[in-house]
Amino acid sequence: MSRSLPYSANPLLRIKLPALRSRLVMMLIALAFLALIGRAIWLQLFTNEFLQRQGESRYGRTMELPASRGKILDRNGLVLASSLPARAVCATPEEVKASPEQFAELARLLQMPVAEIHQRLGAEGKTFVYLKRQVEADVAEKVRALGIAGLHQRPEYKRFYPEGEALAHVVGFTNVEDIGQEGMELARQKELAGRPGSRRVLRDNLHRVFEDVGTLREPLDGRDLQLSIDAKIQFHAVSALREALREHRAKAGAAVVLDARSGEVLALANLPTYNPNERGQLSGAQLRNRVITDTFEPGSTMKPFTSALAIESGRYAPHTVIQTAPGRMTIGSATIGDSHPHGALTVEEVLQKSSNVGTAKIALSFPPETMWNLLTAVGFGQPPELGFPGAVAGRVMPPRSWRPINQATISYGHGISVSLIQLARAYTVFARDGDMVPLSMLRLSEPVAGVKVMEPGTAQAVRRMLEMAAGPGGTAPKAQIPGYRVAGKTGTAHKLEGGRYVNKYIASFVGFAPVSDPRIVVAVMIDEPSAGRHYGGEVAAPVFAQITGDVMRALRIAPDSPQVRQVIPADPVKETQ
Repeated sequence: MSRSLPYSANPLLRIKLPALRSRLVMMLIALAFLALIGRAIWLQLFTNEFLQRQGESRYGRTMELPASRGKILDRNGLVLASSLPARAVCATPEEVKASPEQFAELARLLQMPVAEIHQRLGAEGKTFVYLKRQVEADVAEKVRALGIAGLHQRPEYKRFYPEGEALAHVVGFTNVEDIGQEGMELARQKELAGRPGSRRVLRDNLHRVFEDVGTLREPLDGRDLQLSIDAKIQFHAVSALREALREHRAKAGAAVVLDARSGEVLALANLPTYNPNERGQLSGAQLRNRVITDTFEPGSTMKPFTSALAIESGRYAPHTVIQTAPGRMTIGSATIGDSHPHGALTVEEVLQKSSNVGTAKIALSFPPETMWNLLTAVGFGQPPELGFPGAVAGRVMPPRSWRPINQATISYGHGISVSLIQLARAYTVFARDGDMVPLSMLRLSEPVAGVKVMEPGTAQAVRRMLEMAAGPGGTAPKAQIPGYRVAGKTGTAHKLEGGRYVNKYIASFVGFAPVSDPRIVVAVMIDEPSAGRHYGGEVAAPVFAQITGDVMRALRIAPDSPQVRQVIPADPVKETQ
């Protein structure tokens, strides 16, 4: 019969360890606990900040809070550029999991080939990629609804331009980073952009925010910008220019409208143009702001400044007679001429008939420095201070290098290059009784003081001559506007290509109205008209008339002439090229 034994009677339990060994084991266990306690105290008291930094480096992120870019407005408050909320669709490639159907729908929503999406997600070494920037909010929500793992979205803004092509060269555009690339978007980038803010968040390994630590800096929205441009006047300028290019089968064209009193730019039009909202197929020709960046030989539009030089000197009066017969003039080895001989002409008739010979004779009676001083005083040879990107200086040779033939040709607009904006501003000296004001692309709240260039009597005398030039006996009767007195001058010049004149032309006209109290200056340039007519009086003057007439009505400027219809002679005088 078996008998149960108590547990303590087990022989193994009766084995006794040596006292030294048991004490050593207990000491080691105690030391281990003390080390753990010490380490815990050290971590809690002395390395807390370090551990927090390590934790934040793994889970903490500083997220940028985008600032809203300022609006661009026309002078009447019409919005020309604004920022709309949008989303950036991005991904962590290694975490993206989607079916072929989901990828196909994602590609359709983002308007991207499926292959391109796979290419971006498969980029080697990438832990973060953008699939598409500036996605509209409703499309972004549809992307989110697909429920694709590893796909994320970030808030941003997309720039929108309500006026599209009409004001593309004025307003410009921004890139996907919302940084200005052209036009006023580039010129006023700092003011428009504002300052982005930031906030600190904690995210898990799926990039989900689980704690908002706090805002580090509030975003500062950009400042709104009110331009001097009048969108209605801009529309009239673009429409007239487009019609002229179609009629004359021209390569390009440009027009600018200035407020003669303030120097504000009311319209600045270029063709060809582009749609800043859709820039997928942009070309260099579309981007060129020809009013500001292109230079050309102004031709006969330069002659009023030679006439002003004559009157200002006191040696000539408007009725002083200049002999231009036989219609040709030899200077050294070169010969210049008029389109047909005029004989004896007064100074005002020299400008009215656009005589090269008469203009050259006047110019050669003065030292080169005197003529150069006047040209630079009205702004030629120096970039206009518009605060606008790409403004060029043009070219006026220093007077010490002028030979007599140079001085003669410069007097009627050859051997000198100008931009259309320079030419328009220079004509304000005749519209403003001899002084000039700086140009402005921004609306001005108070008048700007002018700088005197010539005596008021000189400017008024040339103004009368320009009215004759734009009248029935001049080179531009087609510049006339029913009910208004206009003044201006035509220009026709061969183009330079490769340093040589070619059989291509630039037709131009610069003028102002109403003559009794000039309010606006309008300059027009048509590049390479090819429908059989190329003179400024036939190609550019009618564009001036159309734009100026529309502007007079838009600004409600009272008529200053009883004329009710244009009087155009059967064979108007053509300016000498």
